[in-house]
Amino acid sequence: MDQSVNFYRIQEAISFLSENFRQQPDLSELAKKVHVSSFHFQRMFLDWVGITPKKFLQYLTITHLKSNLQQTKNLIDAAESSGLSSQSRVYELFVNIEGVTPQQYKSGGKGIEIFYGYHSSPFGMCFIAVSEKGICDLHFIDEDQTRNEYLLFQQKWPFATLIHQPDFTQNFIKKIFGRTSDDNSKLNLLVQGTDFQIKVWEALVKIPFAGVTSYQDVAKSIGHHSSIRSVASAAGKNPILYLIPCHRIIKTDGTVGNFQYGKVRKRTMIAWEMATKAVK
Repeated sequence: MDQSVNFYRIQEAISFLSENFRQQPDLSELAKKVHVSSFHFQRMFLDWVGITPKKFLQYLTITHLKSNLQQTKNLIDAAESSGLSSQSRVYELFVNIEGVTPQQYKSGGKGIEIFYGYHSSPFGMCFIAVSEKGICDLHFIDEDQTRNEYLLFQQKWPFATLIHQPDFTQNFIKKIFGRTSDDNSKLNLLVQGTDFQIKVWEALVKIPFAGVTSYQDVAKSIGHHSSIRSVASAAGKNPILYLIPCHRIIKTDGTVGNFQYGKVRKRTMIAWEMATKAVK
C-alpha cells in the first residue's frame, strides 16, 4: 500500500492516541477510528514503523521526550569534544549546507536548472526540488496542494528553469527516507537565507537522528544565548524539511511545541525516528 495513504491513516490514529492515551485505547478502537480491520491496522502499522501501536505510544510521552533532551545534548557534546560531527553517527546522512551566491539570490536563480517532483514519504506526500548544486526545497503537502506548492517555489526562484522530472527526484527521496544504517550518501543542500538563518540551520543538522533538543540549546550552540525567538523564527523558515530537522526541536517541558505542518505530524515524525532506530 502507498506510504502516504498509510501515513494519513496512522496520523489519524496517533492523533486519537495522543488525545486519549489515559484511557489506553485498544487495537480495535484504533482500527475502527481509521475504518480498517484490527488485523489490517496492526499489519499496516508494523509495515510503517516496525513496532506495535502500543509500543509506539511510549515514544510520544512527555517523560520519554524530556529524558531524550538531555541524552541528545550529551551526544552532541561528546561528538564535538572528539572532533566528530553528527553526520558521522549511525543513521545520519552526510548533509552539507551551502548558501546561494549573492548574485544567484539577486537574479532569482537565473541560469540554474531545477528539477522537481511529487512523491510519497513516510509522512505523507512531499514536494522536492533539486539543482545541480543540491536539494533546494523539500516540503510536505496534501495531494490537492501540488499546484500551489509549485507556485510558491517558483516565487523563490523566478528566473530559474523549472523542470518536472520525478524519475530523477525519486532517487533523492529513496536516499532520504529509505536509507539503512550503513548508508554513506552525501546530500548537498542549496539554501536562500541570511547568515543567521544558515547558522541556525547548520546547528539543526547536528541534531542526531531520533534525538531532540530545545530552542535554548540551539541558541547556545551558535553563541546567541538570548536569541531564542530569533532561532525559532529561523527554524520556522527552514526551506528543506526533514534534512534540516526543525521537527527535532521541542520545549524543555517535553511537549513538542508548534510545527508548520501540525503538532500531530511533528510528534509522529519524532516517534517514527525513535522507533526506527530502536528496531534497526
